[in-house]
Amino acid sequence: MAARKSERLLNLLITLLVARTYLTKERLREVVEQYRAAGSTEAFEKMFERDKEELRSLGIPIEVGHLDRGFDDEPGYRIVRSAFELPEIDLEADEAAVIGLAARVWQHAGLAAQTSDALVKLKAAGVSVDREALNVVQPQLAAEEPTFEAFWDATLSRTPVRFDYRTMTGAAVGTRHLQPWGVVSYRARWYVVGLDTDRDAPRLFRLSRVQGDVERAGRAGSFQVPDGTDIRSLTQSLAPPAADRVAQVLARTDSAHGLRRHSRVVAGPGVPEGWERLETRYAGTDGLADEILGYGADVVVEGPDDVRDIVVRRLRELAGEPS
Repeated sequence: MAARKSERLLNLLITLLVARTYLTKERLREVVEQYRAAGSTEAFEKMFERDKEELRSLGIPIEVGHLDRGFDDEPGYRIVRSAFELPEIDLEADEAAVIGLAARVWQHAGLAAQTSDALVKLKAAGVSVDREALNVVQPQLAAEEPTFEAFWDATLSRTPVRFDYRTMTGAAVGTRHLQPWGVVSYRARWYVVGLDTDRDAPRLFRLSRVQGDVERAGRAGSFQVPDGTDIRSLTQSLAPPAADRVAQVLARTDSAHGLRRHSRVVAGPGVPEGWERLETRYAGTDGLADEILGYGADVVVEGPDDVRDIVVRRLRELAGEPS
């Protein structure tokens, strides 16, 4: 019921916003689908009055006026775009994530089709409309991941999926099987969180590391999210720590491509021919040491000392030397 009411309020808002002139109640009843289905005139009148007052209570300025000022005809309603638009707003990352999800809901909840129907009916009745006014209320998703929609649909339908996934170092790609519980934005990145059925434990996967298509691996409705699951808290517990530290390493030219994904080449003295100096962002000392050791003699640590000490100690252990 709440969802249908929200759709009706949004459609009324859009209809009043795009019209370049005042719209009578009868005209609104003709073009807004939910009002056409209201049944009796009395039911429509009550519904419209409640909706109008609810929009006003939200701070939306609905004007009342007449189509022809020279005649005392039936009053009409409209929303002046300049009075409704908000100033530019700076959003935090988690707030922007909510807006991004709202954009998906807009595209898939049938609102766009109903709004288009209302605009067609307004134009057919000779009412001039301003389609650009829709930009005021339609949320925009600035950047998309190719697999977002597949994971989002699988989350809504409770459908298990499988996909190929590149590890953080970029050294390997493997197939994952997941019961997706939610799609979230965390630290400006999109992730899918759910039950990794190969490991029988909750896992978090970054959408930008998914390779190829996301495929169905079971029937819709074949799993349930455990009661009490807090997707946001689970994401925070599973997500890697922020890469807020910087190391300096030397890497042979055309090597260590995975390391270069989170590094940048920097100029400076003392770089041997055939090598490049990289500034590498990392979160954990042990994790970076493990990654560097995987490249063998192609990478040499310059600093910081704690990373260099760990790499040197492990190399000595491998060589059978005392640490």
